[in-house]
Amino acid sequence: MKKDILTKGAILQRDKVTYAVAPHIPGGITNPDQLRKIADVAEKFGAQALKITSAQRIAIVGLEEEKLDQIWEELDEPAGAAIGMCVRSVKICPGTTFCKRGQQDSVAVGLEMDTRYHGKELPWKFKMGVSGCANDCSEACIKDLGLIGTTKGWNVMVGGNGGAAPRLSHVLTDQLSEQEALALADHIVDWFIKNNRKGRLGKFIDEMGFDAFKEEIMESFVG
Repeated sequence: MKKDILTKGAILQRDKVTYAVAPHIPGGITNPDQLRKIADVAEKFGAQALKITSAQRIAIVGLEEEKLDQIWEELDEPAGAAIGMCVRSVKICPGTTFCKRGQQDSVAVGLEMDTRYHGKELPWKFKMGVSGCANDCSEACIKDLGLIGTTKGWNVMVGGNGGAAPRLSHVLTDQLSEQEALALADHIVDWFIKNNRKGRLGKFIDEMGFDAFKEEIMESFVG
């Protein structure tokens, strides 16, 4: 039976024959040239659809397996980490770059997190979100690790999950500077790796108890 092809970022579709691929579009921020190229490739290779995903990517759906290498060659783009045990996505809202409600620069911080983490191999899949205000359009509330901007700095959220066992994230700490928030994100990811957590972060926070998790993380954190 056919399966997803991790090395090509190809996801097997419902028909069990064709695949979808999704070029990486950090934060969903793109340009006309990239959009034209994706559209041209989709048309040339007879894609069934172009699907805008919740991870701010454009999936090219319904592609033949034997053409995947050629498709990636023509796209000349890195694959979005839509499958595998890794940091799947860093969802980013418009923040102070574009949005009148933004309190913090979620675009700059989110793109930095994307550079650091997107596709990083971990013991389990891991999702991130960066929102520039409490409206939380990037859904940090259901991400393994999220940042939410306020007038006083960044709130760091942990343990969210929007999957089959949904849970809301916890506020780990608040009022951090950009540098402090990024350093704490590094620390949390390193902790997750070192503790070889086979499951979503929220699962282990529930097992430890949030207070115990917070104490362990914050006592070992050097900002």
